[in-house]
Parts: sequence; C-alpha cells; structure tokens
Amino acid sequence: MALQQAWTRERWKAMGQHAFFAIVLALSMPSALAGADMTTGAALSRIGPTVGLALWYVYWIALRGGADRPPLTYLVGALAGWAVMAVVDPAFLPVAVAVLSPYWLRRAWWSAGGVLVLGAVWWWQSLTTDGPVDVRALTGCVLGTAVGVTITCYVATLDHESHKRQRLLDELTATQAERAAAERQAGILAERQRLAREVHDTLTQGFASIAMLLDAARADLPPDSPAARRVEQAMRTARDNLVESRRLVQALRPAPLDRTHLADAVRELTARLAEETGTEAYTVVTGRPVALPPSTEGELLRVVQEALTNARRHARPVSVSATLSYLGDVLAIDIQDDGTGFAPAARHTGIGLITMRERIIALDGTFAVESAPGEGTTIAVTVPLPAESPSTGPSVSEPAVSEPSATVSGNDRMAPAS
Repeated sequence: MALQQAWTRERWKAMGQHAFFAIVLALSMPSALAGADMTTGAALSRIGPTVGLALWYVYWIALRGGADRPPLTYLVGALAGWAVMAVVDPAFLPVAVAVLSPYWLRRAWWSAGGVLVLGAVWWWQSLTTDGPVDVRALTGCVLGTAVGVTITCYVATLDHESHKRQRLLDELTATQAERAAAERQAGILAERQRLAREVHDTLTQGFASIAMLLDAARADLPPDSPAARRVEQAMRTARDNLVESRRLVQALRPAPLDRTHLADAVRELTARLAEETGTEAYTVVTGRPVALPPSTEGELLRVVQEALTNARRHARPVSVSATLSYLGDVLAIDIQDDGTGFAPAARHTGIGLITMRERIIALDGTFAVESAPGEGTTIAVTVPLPAESPSTGPSVSEPAVSEPSATVSGNDRMAPAS
C-alpha cells in the first residue's frame, strides 16, 4: 500500500513538472512571435528550436523516465537548445526555468538562485534595448521574477517535506515490522513454554505415578512369577517414557536460558555433569560474547545438551570440555571428550547426531563430528553471528582451567560447580 501511494505521488509530481515545462514554453512563444515585421523565416527560426526543445524534453524526461534524475545528455542538449533560442530572441530567456526544473525542484536555494539570475539577465536585457525604457515591461520582468522565485521555493519546499514524510513512513514501517517479528518470536517462545508445562503436568507426572504404582505392585508379587516379570517390563517402559517426556520438556523449554545467556547456561551444564558423574567437565569461553536471538540460543543449548548426554551415556570419558569461541562474525562451539570414541561412518544414522545436525543446518551453520575408536570424540559447530549486537560480557582471552568442575571464561573467577 505504501509503495503504491509513493508511486502515485511520484506520478502526479512528474505530471506537474511536464505541465510546468509546457506552460513556460507556450507562454514564451507569443512574445517571441510578436511584431508586425515578423516574416515567415523569422517565425520558423523561433518555432523550429522550440519544437526541437519540446521533443528533446519529451524523449529524455517523459518517455525515458528522467523526471526524478535527468541524465546529463538531456541537460547538455536542452541548454544548447535554450542558448540558440535565447540568441535568436531574448524572449526565450525564461525557458531556462523550465529546462532546469527537474534539477531545481529538488533544491529550494538552487531554484531561487537560478530564477533570480535569469530574472537579472532578463531585466538587464530589457534595460539595454534600443529606445526608451518600457516601464510596463520592466515591471512585468520584476514581478515575473518574484513570482517565479516564490513558486519555485514553494514547490521545492513541498517536495522536501514530502520526501521527509516518506522517510518517516519508511522508518515507521520498518519499526512495525521489527516489532511484529519480536512479538511473533515471543509468541513462539510462550507457546513452547506452555506446551512444556502441559507435558510436564500431564504426561511426565502420569508416567511417574505409573512407575510408582508398578513398583508397589511388584513388591506384592513373587519375585520369579510371570506376573512379576510383566510388571517389571511395564515399569521399565513407564520409566523410559518418563525419561523421554522429561527430555521433551527440556527441548521445548531450556530452563537455563530462562535466567541467563548461552555461555552461562553451558557452564551450568558442564558443572552439573561434573557434580553428578565425577567427570572432569568444564566450559571455556573466548572472545567477546554476543547476544543471539532467544530461539538461536535455545537451539544451540539443546545441541550442547545432546552432545554432553551422549558423552555421559556412551563414551565413559575422564574429561569433557565445551568451548565457545566468539570470532567476530562466527560462533564456534566444540564439545570434546577423551572417551571410547566410535567410527562416525558406522553411527551417522544415530537419532541424536541427526537431530543436532538438523538444528545447526536450520541456523545456517555447519556441523561436524570427529571421532575414532579409543581416541575420543569432538563435535564442532559453527553458526553466524549477527552483524551488530550488543556485547554481553567482557573480552576473553587465554582461559585457564584449575578444577575439574569449574567453569572457565577468561577473567571470570574460578568457582566449583554447585
């Protein structure tokens, strides 16, 4: 709608400019053709250049769309034609106002100055003609110049205000679009949190209750009876689904990011891993942390969670590290362990690796797995950073690690995991 209104406004402006040119050219003709001794040859010498200038204007300005930014070819040809017309008859001097109108209408001071110069030339030409000074012609010259200056300044001012208003409208439209995007993102996050609460309050609690009831029922059954074995299978299934429902809740609503940024949330994950398993787990942050959109940080946190979970379940590592490197326009995340490792070609279809890869690809990033049996595993992730974002922490360089459960970020004070 805004584009259509702008196009309509420019169209009317161009039509007004064309009409102004035609009127000035038409009003100059009677003065140039006046005189009782006007011969056919003299009339043609005035009509011919006038028609040529009109055709030149129509071709370059009206047909080729040069009303807003006339090409240099038009200016050179139009000024040459006007100079010939002014030499043939000084009555064509005001035509310069029309010739230069595409330039002057965008600049009020240039417009007024140009009209004043032409008015002075017209006035000087009237005073230097042979014979007595025609007071009426001189008065008409002065009044015509004053009217030309007033109209030109008024039109140029209107055009300036129109462009200023258009810029404000464009800024307002851009602001509204950004606000709509932010509200849409906030709505998505709110809906994910609502679903997480619903899953937690229904499925998760239900599976926990079923597991408790089955555990109580198993205690009342003979240990080796068929019924006890079936109850044991049902309880195992309930517990597996309980774990999956909790993972779903974490995926929908990564709790660490509700309170802090990505780097601090990763620190919490490695600190928890060190506390629960006794593994040497730590986080290293280098560079100046940059704030990312909440959805992007949530996806990256889930990738780190999955990588740490895989290391915990399958690798049996002695040491696990998560490194976040802010490299100006790229964030690189490396999750490395010294566990059992595996052959990536043989396990590339694992749902965990596939899910992590899909999340990173959705963020226009890169995902790579480096591993070999007995040599540990490294998961390398890179995602682009926003062009301009406020920093969320101090610049970090050469981090050091002194405690297995500590989280490290350059100048941060070392603290044991809690």
